[in-house]
Amino acid sequence: MSTSRFPRLVPFLGVALCAATVGHFAASRPQAGDVALLAASAPVGTVGFSAGSSGAAQALPSAERLASLRSDERATIELFRRNSAAVVHITNKARVQRFLRNPVDMPVGSGTGFLWDEGGHIVTNYHVIEQQARDSRYFVRFAGDDTEHEAEIVGVAPHRDLAVLRLVKPREVNARPIEIGSSADLQVGQSVFAIGNPFGLDQTLTTGIISGLGREIRSVTDHKISGVIQTDAAINPGNSGGPLLDSSGRLIGVNTAIVSPSGAYAGIGFAVPADTVKRVVPELIERGAVRRPGLGVVLLTPEINARLGLQGVGIERVSEGSAAATAGLKSLARRGTSNVELDEIVEIDGQPVRSAQNLFDVLDSKEAGDTVQVTFRRAGQLQTVPVRLQWIE
Repeated sequence: MSTSRFPRLVPFLGVALCAATVGHFAASRPQAGDVALLAASAPVGTVGFSAGSSGAAQALPSAERLASLRSDERATIELFRRNSAAVVHITNKARVQRFLRNPVDMPVGSGTGFLWDEGGHIVTNYHVIEQQARDSRYFVRFAGDDTEHEAEIVGVAPHRDLAVLRLVKPREVNARPIEIGSSADLQVGQSVFAIGNPFGLDQTLTTGIISGLGREIRSVTDHKISGVIQTDAAINPGNSGGPLLDSSGRLIGVNTAIVSPSGAYAGIGFAVPADTVKRVVPELIERGAVRRPGLGVVLLTPEINARLGLQGVGIERVSEGSAAATAGLKSLARRGTSNVELDEIVEIDGQPVRSAQNLFDVLDSKEAGDTVQVTFRRAGQLQTVPVRLQWIE
């Protein structure tokens, strides 16, 4: 798999704050060309300057002042006013036991989210809320409100880098959900607007254009995310999970990653397309997880594949009653102390399978109920069998 086509995803460790270094920031530096995820390691109140209040509403300009602005400026101002209240700051905190003191919640990550519906569901990236400790807790801060409201995870889709939160204690949401648009008919060159919390600076608006369409990036689980939107709108660590809007204020994507030699904005950002979001989020709200097509097998690790000298991917276990079991595929079996018998998948629908990544790429383009032709090697002999894909979580 060409690394130029699918740059390696690396978490951005972002901004670290401690008592001795308030007012400064330190960032990890991904290698040049890497795709950096945009969740900061800790919410930032100051980065050498004041972050200001958490998205306090900006004063309305006078009618005379507003009339003096260009029509495109007035349209941008209105777009921000209409949508900013639905954009939230998310903080991930871990309970830390201090020596001879009571435990405290310490920030370990932050990002952006937005109000999805009137039920108070909040959409963000999976890597924003990915647990960094067993006792991680999540807090949401709304525009113009310094109160941190605890939230719980409703569902996650790591393969699509999406997640849904819900407030633990319901509150009246004085904001309307962002209008959901479509990513199917976007055009390179059209204007886009990103609202988020880069480096902890709440309610930041940046603008740009769509620079490219149909890009492909890798999720934190190394699954391919297709149809990704490329933009030159400035997005930085902390923007993860925030909305990318069209000129009508409709959601067309969720800001997710950047290509950067330093981990900060370098003119190339990526957003998960709205049509993917519309397909995934309702299922997360209803079921807490997203089903995807699969064979019903557990694969050997890359290390064991390499140790056994396999050219494809070996099957460690076939689940009972699964699609693979029905097709006749078998679990690994040991013969004596040094010999093993296994099925090694080498092709699916004529496409070579050299790694689990290759296998995921083929299956992610299918649906449960589709039949694929699986070619595997058993005892040195190649066999091909039809497998009717099943839903797995």
